[in-house]
Amino acid sequence: MKELLALLHQKRENLKLGGGIDKIKKLKEKGKLSAWERITYLLDADREYLEIGMFAGEGMYVEHGGCTNAGCAAVIGYVKSKLCVIVSNDATVKAGAWFPISAKKNLRAQEIAMENNLPIIYLVDSAGVFLPMQDEIFPDKEHFGRIFRNNARMSSMGIPQIAAIMGSCVAGGAYLPIMSDYAFIVEGTGSVFLAGPYLVKSAIGETVDAETLGGASTHSEISGVTDNKFPDDQSCLTAIKNVIDKIGGHAKANFNRKESLQPKTNPEKIIEILPEDRTKPYRMQDILEAIVDADTLEEYKPDYGKTIVCALARVDGWAVGIVANQREIIKAKKPGNAMEMQMGGVIYSDSADKAARFIMNCNQQNIPLVFFQDVTGFMVGSRSEQGGIIKDGAKMVNAMANSVVPKFTFIVGNSYGAGNYAMCGKAYDPRLIYAWPTAQMAVMSGAAAGKTLFQIQESALKAKGNETNEEEKNSLLKSIEDRYNEQLSPYYAAARLWVDGIIAPQETRKVISMGIEAANEKPIVERYNVGVIQV
Repeated sequence: MKELLALLHQKRENLKLGGGIDKIKKLKEKGKLSAWERITYLLDADREYLEIGMFAGEGMYVEHGGCTNAGCAAVIGYVKSKLCVIVSNDATVKAGAWFPISAKKNLRAQEIAMENNLPIIYLVDSAGVFLPMQDEIFPDKEHFGRIFRNNARMSSMGIPQIAAIMGSCVAGGAYLPIMSDYAFIVEGTGSVFLAGPYLVKSAIGETVDAETLGGASTHSEISGVTDNKFPDDQSCLTAIKNVIDKIGGHAKANFNRKESLQPKTNPEKIIEILPEDRTKPYRMQDILEAIVDADTLEEYKPDYGKTIVCALARVDGWAVGIVANQREIIKAKKPGNAMEMQMGGVIYSDSADKAARFIMNCNQQNIPLVFFQDVTGFMVGSRSEQGGIIKDGAKMVNAMANSVVPKFTFIVGNSYGAGNYAMCGKAYDPRLIYAWPTAQMAVMSGAAAGKTLFQIQESALKAKGNETNEEEKNSLLKSIEDRYNEQLSPYYAAARLWVDGIIAPQETRKVISMGIEAANEKPIVERYNVGVIQV
């Protein structure tokens, strides 16, 4: 675990450099701040922040030179003591051009702002859509155009949007700042236009320079497109802080909070509790005691459905309902004093039934839900099928999917198959979802998938009359497992925004606390209704 955490720290530090030190130096020569320097200038110096979409784009678009951190940084943090979402284009990465993952990351940032009624700040410095991949970013529902749709929707919802044009802002991308409530521009470096000088020349034959076409003076003094111009990045960012400082309050969700207590177990001890071997058992309650406030963990039905731990607790003072996979081998009592051995990390009918009821309770009582995933899936076999595991699993999924209280998910270890769904995977709209460095996410484990895929390929070869010897079989199996295991990595998931990022276990409390504080900004008006429940 220490090696995994060291790797995580190193990767994070590299992300702050964007396209590299040389490109950052070129920004400085133009008098510009880097994407992260702009964020740091805005954020309150003495407060925590959460990065959203860290590692997005990692290992992707290699044929185009890559797209570090999806070409932008995104955070939830405090500006003038008010929680905000900030998105900052990184001009050191392909001039801030939008790749498909860039659009996905920006949409995720907007989604967080909309779900939690948080002001959003756009720091624009982008060359626009990356043209070689325009077909993967331009026309579909979750592509580039959705961003401007969200601009309009947030405006109608009363969510403040503030934009600063601090570099290039061209073509369709020009709508993002101008559809915001405030649009500021930096003199000399900021420019905004639907078509740049070269396109204007080719389209209508007009010769015009960028500053005359769409510079700060043009849009602040002549067109009125921007609200105000500023001599440098710092003065522009200061103006944004002054606007945020004056935004009024509104009704809240009123989640329960009391004085924060430190956990009974030091969070640093989690790395000693969690086994290096992901197949070995451990007691989930020991992990939870290092996350929740001391002496607040109250288990729900502790002697029933024991492969899932359900409990009420507090995290940094906030009341939470916890649903977590138990990794110990369990002895479960059955009718007639019979005993059944249940495997840790597997969801059985009784544990699914318990979890469904607990989730419903938390929704009735306005308690946010926190899921800790280390799940290999639902129990299989004739006994489970005849016992109705599918309907019990469906009940749990139904109760969780219709939940109206905010949900937060942490992938501790395994996250396989339908277990990912039942334990509030990305498809079920958790407000935030983070992985620990030990996480593995796929339809099934690498070993199981390798053997299954190997049998399919071997059968295909036999059908063509090609027999394989033992050495060839081992080589084929290894190549399949290696390819599959690469996809199990939490970094593979984070690159594609299946999770919002990868965190050290001891950062979990911060994510939960800031996540609930953000969620508390938006009252729950929707009634909890699970629809038809399988019984």
